[in-house]
Amino acid sequence: MTLQALGRHPLRLPLLALATLSIGLAGCAGGNKTKKDVAYVARDVDTLYMAAKLRLDQGDAKAAAALFDEVERQHPYSPWARRAQLMSSFSYYMARDYAKSIQAAQRFLSIHPGNKDAPYAYYLVALCYYERISDVTRDQKDTQQALQALNEVIRRYPATTYATDAKVKLDLVNDHLAGKEMEVGRFYERSGKWLAGTMRFRAVVDKYQQTSHTPEALYRLVECYLSLGIPEEAQKAAAVLGNNYPGNEWYERAFKLMNSKAPGIHAS
Repeated sequence: MTLQALGRHPLRLPLLALATLSIGLAGCAGGNKTKKDVAYVARDVDTLYMAAKLRLDQGDAKAAAALFDEVERQHPYSPWARRAQLMSSFSYYMARDYAKSIQAAQRFLSIHPGNKDAPYAYYLVALCYYERISDVTRDQKDTQQALQALNEVIRRYPATTYATDAKVKLDLVNDHLAGKEMEVGRFYERSGKWLAGTMRFRAVVDKYQQTSHTPEALYRLVECYLSLGIPEEAQKAAAVLGNNYPGNEWYERAFKLMNSKAPGIHAS
């Protein structure tokens, strides 16, 4: 399962309850075409908001977002405008327009930093960066932004369900970043750039030691140190691997490699 698949269902806090207030649907154009719905037509705030809610319920998140934006544009001083900002961010998220979702959430936070729904706004921003994470062969700017945003949720609201979910996603993000370091390290190793490879593998061991990539990183360090002609350092990496991952396939390989390349030095 990909990171993106794991993040597709945001926690739907009481935010969405805002959209279920018992307001009459008179005037809602449920059967009209989307273009007609989102075109500028002056409408009272109740009708406009509920038209947006109807579109969201029907699964047309893109049209819903545009209508929620209209609520804010036509009625900027109404209490509904505040609700519409966050609903717009949620709708853009559901439409997978993550850039606009981030913009809407950040606009909400800049105007209402102390609002009770601020935790969800921060969480939405983190989710959007999380969804934009690319595979390890590409630039990891979005991954770094996801890391920062998830940590911000945890730092600001540690006792919330958003922080709990952010911690789960944070583990996956760290694993992804470690995977990127491994990808680059292997490239350097294949190119005979042992020192450069060593630096990448050490970064995994030092910064991402709780990830699934650590055993291989330690084994790659054994390879690089042996290639650099410093078997004592290779032995240290092999010993750490043996102590922390006994019976692991990477330790078995390291043990054999040490016996082959440095028979006078024990692997553990």
